Amino acid sequence: MRALIISADHFEDSELLFPFYRLQEEGVEVYTTSIARGKINGKHGYEVAVDIAVRDVDPNNYDFLVLPGGKAPTKLRKDPAVIAIAQDFMRRNKPVAAICHGPQILISAGVLQGRRATCYHSVAEELQGAGALYEDTEVVVDDKLVTSRQPSDLPAFMREIVKLLGHPR
Repeated sequence: MRALIISADHFEDSELLFPFYRLQEEGVEVYTTSIARGKINGKHGYEVAVDIAVRDVDPNNYDFLVLPGGKAPTKLRKDPAVIAIAQDFMRRNKPVAAICHGPQILISAGVLQGRRATCYHSVAEELQGAGALYEDTEVVVDDKLVTSRQPSDLPAFMREIVKLLGHPR
């Protein structure tokens, strides 16, 4: 199984790194993508290597999509390649996990109409405006879509992701 994490500079460090390493623990190959190859830097100083630029991503090569939060989604949601990847995963009902501001990418992709989801409190109104059914809870699972609000929700977020992968603990 192969997971794709889409992020950019100013990501929330724990929201990228926790899924990155936890998925690896489950035997998942994890790849990081961003606007360009090189490195991206988190809000708290962590640096992450970018394996592939979003423009070069073929969604067919990945089984799972992770969208961390922080300030990165604000930039990423403007990139047509990022939007196309999110739309492809959602259209084909592949697992997608988004936390904090990560759902902003899904909002811009126009894929949340009628879907149950959560996000960081400052994004809630926009999430509802996109037609999502907002729930203010640590994790929301709607079929193969997993969403959470903030770093303190990471244990619940990852618990549900691992279940979705078919590895319940």
